[in-house]
Amino acid sequence: MSEAQTTVIGRDAKIKGEMSFEQSARILGTFEGKIVAKGDVQVGEGAVCRASVEATTVMVDGLIEGDVLARERVELTAKARVKGDLCAAALVVADGASFVGHCRVGPDATTAEHPATAAAATNTPTNATEVETKSARPARPWSGGWTAPNQPVVVPTNGAWPNPSAA
Repeated sequence: MSEAQTTVIGRDAKIKGEMSFEQSARILGTFEGKIVAKGDVQVGEGAVCRASVEATTVMVDGLIEGDVLARERVELTAKARVKGDLCAAALVVADGASFVGHCRVGPDATTAEHPATAAAATNTPTNATEVETKSARPARPWSGGWTAPNQPVVVPTNGAWPNPSAA
């Protein structure tokens, strides 16, 4: 994220409403409402964001309670907590992060209507996956190799989920 073009919402700020950014934003305080950015959005450690967030890349180090739409990538660090639906071209989840909600991930995920919006409009559940990471996960097979504990989990975007029983 380019610091020269980043708007920072400080730790002592408490804002309600709708914010839009022509570039990137870094949220360190508390925000409630809706965030739309043409660049990246970072929710810093200790930040509380009760909002829907739409950006190119969304990096979470704090709390988001609301839907997230990233045109390119969502990154959840070990301290991240997300409660809401997620839609992104790519997803990286660090060991220790918490995500409770539905997700759509892949190159075509962001071209379709956002899952929460589609479900609300049709009053039908989304065909998505609920994910929650655990801080003490054992090593397990992954596409011909093994994932090691305390390593980020990268969700495949080609739909080729490995079959653990086949390993």
